[in-house]
Amino acid sequence: MKEKFITVNKSNIRYLEEGQSDRNIILLHGLGGYAERWISLIPHLSKKYHIFAPDLIGYGQSDKPSVDYTLEFFTKFVFDFIEALGIKKTFMIGTSLGGQIAVECTATQGPIIEKTVLISPAGIMRKSTPTLDAYTMAALYPNQESVKNAYQMMIGPDKQVSDISIERFITNMSRPNAKMVFLSTLLGLKNAPDIFEKLERINVPTMIIWGKEDKLIPFEYSKQFVSSIKNCQFMPMEGCGHSPYVEDPEKLAEIIMKFFSK
Repeated sequence: MKEKFITVNKSNIRYLEEGQSDRNIILLHGLGGYAERWISLIPHLSKKYHIFAPDLIGYGQSDKPSVDYTLEFFTKFVFDFIEALGIKKTFMIGTSLGGQIAVECTATQGPIIEKTVLISPAGIMRKSTPTLDAYTMAALYPNQESVKNAYQMMIGPDKQVSDISIERFITNMSRPNAKMVFLSTLLGLKNAPDIFEKLERINVPTMIIWGKEDKLIPFEYSKQFVSSIKNCQFMPMEGCGHSPYVEDPEKLAEIIMKFFSK
């Protein structure tokens, strides 16, 4: 898996790349995330697809300009990133915040995106949950205890939280401007327009994947996404919380590749 950097609108953007196919997939991580959140899924997908997983602008090792981190800002970044890579057509997979960004991208620039997969996307839930509260506290006060607790709540009590993922989160949230970006993103999401109009404008084949044990964005919100998108398939994932790409990457990859190959 190759680590690369590219300049996008004067910002230095880090991304992971893997695969030799002429069929592309862009992976968009969630709030407070980074490219390595996909690291267990990428080896499966890269057997048949060319994978690009950026640290979204403001996150991970990508630059963190002092701007308002709105959905419009992230959407423009994603298309500028795709253009900088020279990609004309791509599949897109987004999780949580990345799923909400993928909705915006697919609703506004459908011709570039062939199919979209949304994994527990944000955008409908208007009140917090105890898991989201714990995750926010971990981002603002990153230490071993707070981060492990938040990740454990996200995946469930019976699963092992990776020490490496804890260390990566602490390192990334301790970078200059990281907390500013996190808070600005939260504010941008709070003030974002209603998502339903965007969902109704999605015309490309779309799949919603949701962990049935999701405690961060509860499973109940999946119904509103599925009913609002034309040509939408729904795949609940048994025994998974908010992060099926970490919890059951092999099964998730199987579902995604079957959908993309049709």
